[in-house]
This record gives sequence, C-alpha cells and structure tokens, in this order.
Amino acid sequence: MFFKKKPRDIGKNPFYDSGNTVVVHFECSKCGEKFRSHLRKYYDVSVNYGKGKGVYRLDKEFIGSKCQNKIQIMAEFNRAFRPLSFEIIGGRFLSKEEYEE
Repeated sequence: MFFKKKPRDIGKNPFYDSGNTVVVHFECSKCGEKFRSHLRKYYDVSVNYGKGKGVYRLDKEFIGSKCQNKIQIMAEFNRAFRPLSFEIIGGRFLSKEEYEE
C-alpha cells in the first residue's frame, strides 16, 4: 500500500527551501513566461531592521526575455525562513509541478 504525496499548497507557501537558497517558481501575467529563481538566503534576502513582524525581508524585481512586464516579489520570513507574508505583482506563483509542465 502506497500513499500519494499531498499536492503542495502554494497559497500558504510558494517558496522551497534548498540549503543556502530559497527557490520560487512564478510566471508573468502578461506573456506567460515561466521563471525559477534561486534566492540566496543571506544575500538576496536581507535582515528586516524596520517595521514588520518578519526577521528577514525579500524585495525583488524580475523582467523576462519575452516582454518588458516588471514582476515584483515581496515577502517577510521568520528566523527559519518560513514566510509570514508574501505578495507578487505582475505575475502569479507556480508550484514546482506547474513550472515543469
């Protein structure tokens, strides 16, 4: 008897922990170009000294090769790099399975 792996809910956490990086999959809302980004934990994700409940903060912008639409990803993480809040503007988050289709 084998159990199927439960599909990942990207509405709760679109980020994947991969050692020293955090991986996120997303696509452009204008042209549909798919992206996979490896964000280094202590370089791309910075310490949040200002307001907010998160220890770490992410604020990245991406522009694809198919169109000039700007995609912004903003997130706050706790000490274990689990997202407390996140938002994407100009695109939508994808699961790993959706990205590989």
